[in-house]
Amino acid sequence: MPVITDLWFYPIKSCAGIAVVQAQVAASGLSLRQQDHTLYDREWMLVDDKGQFLSQRDWPRMASLRPGLLDGMLSVAADGLPTLHLSLPDRSGATVLVSIWDDTLLARCAAPSAHAWFSRALGVSCRLVRFDLAAQRYASQKWTGALLAPTRFADGFPLLLTARASLADLNQRAIAQGRAAVPMDRFRPNIVIDGLHAFEEDYAAAFEFANGICLPAVKPCSRCSMPAVDQASGSVGPNPIDILQSYRANPVLNGEISFGMNLIASAGIGRTLRVGDAVEIPIAF
Repeated sequence: MPVITDLWFYPIKSCAGIAVVQAQVAASGLSLRQQDHTLYDREWMLVDDKGQFLSQRDWPRMASLRPGLLDGMLSVAADGLPTLHLSLPDRSGATVLVSIWDDTLLARCAAPSAHAWFSRALGVSCRLVRFDLAAQRYASQKWTGALLAPTRFADGFPLLLTARASLADLNQRAIAQGRAAVPMDRFRPNIVIDGLHAFEEDYAAAFEFANGICLPAVKPCSRCSMPAVDQASGSVGPNPIDILQSYRANPVLNGEISFGMNLIASAGIGRTLRVGDAVEIPIAF
């Protein structure tokens, strides 16, 4: 039976992820408890002076900014800079309008010291913002249908799942072409599973767990330039999409390249996913 092998949590959009052994399922994606506070996946985001979001697509060095969680604090580390510490309970910052793709919404500014830290780390003027408690953002109902799926600063959907067999297939093709294998973190999943055939996840209707969590698969994940970014160093190399495009053009996406499945949560909100959990996968054709 397929099982979860990895869980990844991304406190700050496009910055490094944190590997965890368990996480709670929220309507907007994974969440973690820190003392008396709940932190949500991609609850924080960097924006430029006009409020437009920043991502590794244009600023690959974001991958080398390493968030951490301890004692009710969000820390961020970067080579050559002192570690930044932010209080999770503090939501006293001014509200500001920010834009992510086609959405414009309210966010809370972090402290000026955080803006200065990230601007220094990336070499561009930017601000750190947090999803405001009063803000609302939803995944496209073109894909979720009647289900209203909230999300925060993820690109479009609450959760992303990938499969080890699919990565192994890609890497086998890469090595045959004289290229290096790539690790799974290039695709920035939340959930990684093993025990499927390559790309069998494409046919999943949902991913169901014994504790009642149900995660419907709503859209194949279309791919861009980000898998070219080394997630440890922030350096850019050959893009594995060059290989995927020879066999992963997805007609559901009008020919865009896909790898992984975008999920939403329809049952089991507040319950826990753990590495090692078995998953049932009803198939949809």
